[in-house]
Amino acid sequence: MAEKSAPNENYDIVEAGEEVKEASPPDINDLCRDTFDKTGKYLQGELAGTGEDYRLLEDMNKAVSGRVVEMKEVSANIERAMTDLNAKYNSLAPFLEQIDQIEKSVSTLEQSTYQLDAYSKRLEAKFKQLEKR
Repeated sequence: MAEKSAPNENYDIVEAGEEVKEASPPDINDLCRDTFDKTGKYLQGELAGTGEDYRLLEDMNKAVSGRVVEMKEVSANIERAMTDLNAKYNSLAPFLEQIDQIEKSVSTLEQSTYQLDAYSKRLEAKFKQLEKR
């Protein structure tokens, strides 16, 4: 039988290693600086764009609020005009009622006139018959 060896027996000898540091090529440092500069400019542009968006929203809010004030004035004017019209209509209501009554009277008078005309035509026809005899 073969002897069993301890599991770490093969690893007892460990060499101390040194970390190898390579000098970075000068172009990588330049590329990193360039990347950071461009990233900074990009972020500044994004922030500037967002700032412009907020300014635009502010201008739009000012314009809309001005328009709302104008619409409020127009609606107030319309309300005043409607109140005046209602007051005038209410003051004319008795006269309008009188006009309606007069119209009914005229209709009744017109009907009476037609009846009277028909009656007078019958009388005339009878008179002509009597005259011929």
